[in-house]
Amino acid sequence: MKNTRGQPLTYNSIQHLLNNRRYIGEYTYRDIVVPDGIPAIVPQDLFERVQDRLAKNKKAPARYKAEEDYLLTTKLFCGYCGAYLCGESGTSHTGNTHRYYKCVSVKKKRQECHKKSVRKEWIEDFVVGETMKMVMDDKAIEAIVSMLMDLQDRENVNLPLYEQQLREADIAIQNLLNAIQQGILTKSTKGRLEELEATKEELETRIACEKLAKPKVSAEFMTFWLHRFRKLDVRQKAHRKMLIDTFINAIFLYDDKMVITFNYKEGTDTITFDDLKTSPAAEKSGSDLDCLTAV
Repeated sequence: MKNTRGQPLTYNSIQHLLNNRRYIGEYTYRDIVVPDGIPAIVPQDLFERVQDRLAKNKKAPARYKAEEDYLLTTKLFCGYCGAYLCGESGTSHTGNTHRYYKCVSVKKKRQECHKKSVRKEWIEDFVVGETMKMVMDDKAIEAIVSMLMDLQDRENVNLPLYEQQLREADIAIQNLLNAIQQGILTKSTKGRLEELEATKEELETRIACEKLAKPKVSAEFMTFWLHRFRKLDVRQKAHRKMLIDTFINAIFLYDDKMVITFNYKEGTDTITFDDLKTSPAAEKSGSDLDCLTAV
């Protein structure tokens, strides 16, 4: 790929292209900014999504090399200083490559933080295992569905309003019909009835359009969709990534415990590493809790 001058595209030119507000029609001359001053060639919503992604990538150290290999990037935080834990690798004297998550504050020596590095394979396996436990918990699934239904109702503010107005119009129409049956019929009564009938028809059209634009998903379908995660093969990287991206909100890692926050109300688990060290599983398989840090 080459630019208009025939030169190869660089990272800087791509960065400038992605940040260029002229593509959304914004014309700038010195300190003067004129929205829609020139023809736009990129939709506003697409441009904003790109800016959000750029901002997210900027906050994720080593994201370019960790996107595929380090599944917890942007999810894993230091419990002591709050900084990201980024992916890092080191080679031992045997020539083997070992991968870790390391606190950015420790890596760049930006502030006092002594968080130890943690082995990548161990913590990813552990988080995937804890997430699968949550997915297998029927009460947790019910809580997620309840939250999604509530969120779905709150997102569409127009539909409840139109439905309420439709109920009020139906009541008013019924009252007028009752009055007509009792012999009360005037020009104003007839005109009011026609007005209410027109309002009802308009509201029914608006409600139908809202439902087409934002179809409501049933609780049964949500439950069915979430239950599909129980069939994931956690040995496959794509399945592990899907599980983490869907359910994990944030993980705060300490040297003696881990706090996992899932994407639903009250979805927080605290696991102490002392309990893990004394568990039968740890005795059989060993633990990476005391592993050496990366060089």
